[in-house]
Amino acid sequence: LAINASSGEFAAAAGALDPPAEQRWRTWADAAREDLGEFVEPPRTAADLDLARALVGLREQLPPETIVTNGAGNYTLWCHRYWRFRKFGTQLAPVSGAMGYGVPAAIAAKLVYPQRPVLSFNGDGCFLMCGQELATAVRHRANAVFVVIDNGSYGTIRMHQQRHYPDRPVGTDLTNPDFVAYARAFGVDACSVGDTGELIAAVQDAIHADRPALVHVPLSPELLTPGT
Repeated sequence: LAINASSGEFAAAAGALDPPAEQRWRTWADAAREDLGEFVEPPRTAADLDLARALVGLREQLPPETIVTNGAGNYTLWCHRYWRFRKFGTQLAPVSGAMGYGVPAAIAAKLVYPQRPVLSFNGDGCFLMCGQELATAVRHRANAVFVVIDNGSYGTIRMHQQRHYPDRPVGTDLTNPDFVAYARAFGVDACSVGDTGELIAAVQDAIHADRPALVHVPLSPELLTPGT
């Protein structure tokens, strides 16, 4: 529907209209809202390290202006599902599925907004595409926090291999470095965590550090999506 009017004229004309007596979409909207609430509620799990609950916990503790970055991979399913953004301009993520985006995006964000917390989520394969930029973060004091979710594989590709060629993965296993030692070699604070509480506490400590920090999160390669 094309409307030939300025925004002011349109607003004035719309303001003069009477609202409909019945909002036919209200029932659908309420049901959709309820479904969304259930979808973003972390499922119960017996795992020591629960990414869903860690993300919810971090979101509750960090301020709304926290900038969150990520690259591409199955690990982002947890980010997009369980981190609910509260302010405009607080997400930096690729729209083209480009891996390696999270690290440089976090460095840039911290240089532009040095007073705001910057939290970068990365898969292990994703991180290794631009992980050397930790040197840039240290040199320019871009004190972002880099979370490396390490399942030892290109998880998205492996998921599709498993779907189409069960039990025949090819070329998706990774030979990773010691991420903690790797980060420390650049002068970055680094640690590895083993459970949900440790992850939340480590990120909280890192946010308030006076240098870049990396938190290594080992994860089973079988955990490809939330709820699996």
